[in-house]
Amino acid sequence: MARLVSLTGKGPVKVEVQDKPVFVCACGLSRKFPFCDGSHKKCADEPEGKTFRYEGPDLTRVETSA
Repeated sequence: MARLVSLTGKGPVKVEVQDKPVFVCACGLSRKFPFCDGSHKKCADEPEGKTFRYEGPDLTRVETSA
């Protein structure tokens, strides 16, 4: 079953539990979820008050009504 999940993060969450920091994805775009792979750069300039989905291997941004 597919889900539409709303995430509002526009960057990773830094977790310092080891000798080096671990970055956890907060945007939902990472291909290595739950770990950050830098995909949040695609959503960093999203305007407030709008909803988007990201499609395809290049994460093309599409505005949606829900």
